[in-house]
Amino acid sequence: MESMGKHFRNWECFSLLSLLPGVKYLRTYIRFLKGSFFMEALMKEKLNILPEAPGCYIYKDENGEILYIGKSKCLKKRVRSYFNKTQIGKTARLVRLINDLEYIVTDSEKEALLLEMSLIHTYKPPFNIQLKDGTSYPYIKITNEKNPIIEIVMEIKQDKAKYFGPYPNRYSARQTMELLQRLYPLCRCEGKLGRPCLYYQMGLCIGPCDHEVTPEMYQKQITKITQFLEGKASKVKQQLKVEMKRQIEALHFERAAELRDIILAIEETVEKQHIIFGDFSSRDIVGYSERNGYRSFHVFFVRNGAINGRKWGILSPDQQQSMEEAIIAFYQQPNNMLPKELLIPADLDQSYLKTALGIPIIVPKRGKKLEQVHLANENSSSALHAHAHLLEKFPNGLREAK
Repeated sequence: MESMGKHFRNWECFSLLSLLPGVKYLRTYIRFLKGSFFMEALMKEKLNILPEAPGCYIYKDENGEILYIGKSKCLKKRVRSYFNKTQIGKTARLVRLINDLEYIVTDSEKEALLLEMSLIHTYKPPFNIQLKDGTSYPYIKITNEKNPIIEIVMEIKQDKAKYFGPYPNRYSARQTMELLQRLYPLCRCEGKLGRPCLYYQMGLCIGPCDHEVTPEMYQKQITKITQFLEGKASKVKQQLKVEMKRQIEALHFERAAELRDIILAIEETVEKQHIIFGDFSSRDIVGYSERNGYRSFHVFFVRNGAINGRKWGILSPDQQQSMEEAIIAFYQQPNNMLPKELLIPADLDQSYLKTALGIPIIVPKRGKKLEQVHLANENSSSALHAHAHLLEKFPNGLREAK
């Protein structure tokens, strides 16, 4: 940052001098040095406007090649830490090579982890050494069978099961599993009637050893587990708080303490989860934003059920094409393949895009697909905010840099 600040001040000085009469040669000198000074000044401003949100950051070299992909629960804090202190070893070599950065905002830290894994697998950056092929994170799996079970797995298969995660490590996944077993117990015994098993006495078994468990009862537990893993834990937590208060009023302090521990466990281990369904779908997701005549659009590429890349663009006020026309032009470029389906916001012309592109155009109304469109919109808005800030700082330089 010290070097970056020095170059930034020098570039400002040269820019001011170039405005004086009789020093035209300085303008040539500035253009010669601008590649270094301008990019470092630009990087400094990009660091200043990073969002305080979870997501992935992408470092690139002077040729635009990806050097490193990372994740954080706070992009601003994590990315700035690379430049705010002296680095050593591999990190120092990385920082010396960084010429540009991009970021993708996510809804949660765990979704950032999933995105990081997917992007690293796709681009294989040279400075990423921890997530090589063959290294994976644990997921919680709900099997696709008559009486589903939940288990921790290290691999996602095309078996129509539901997978939730990823989790940072097995300990974190195990914590969540244990919490689910306390809240919504399933079968933990062979189910021979006559004598309640130890798990049932501990409240960790649904109790086929003690009474008949109908398919409807079992499916009800599976539905609750699914909703919990999808991130709908707040309702459960509120119900537990009401029950804990009732137990305290009844002077059942031991039971109240158990409920308190469960509530704390929910707060510590449960966050909004990314869910991967067994369809392993491939689609593109479009989002856009408008500000002061400028428009930004983002296209996320979802392959095998996970985001593995994105492209985005900025339209200036003098570009008269509609957002639909910009999307069509995007897919007419040689390197942009048409997806099997395209998700778009509700205010875009679905019929026009379907006729022009010849693929299914979907306007999600609810659920995960709608969340993905909102995420694309959010990233478009973030990119447009950053562009407006940088354009204000470098009105001429930014246009020349494009």
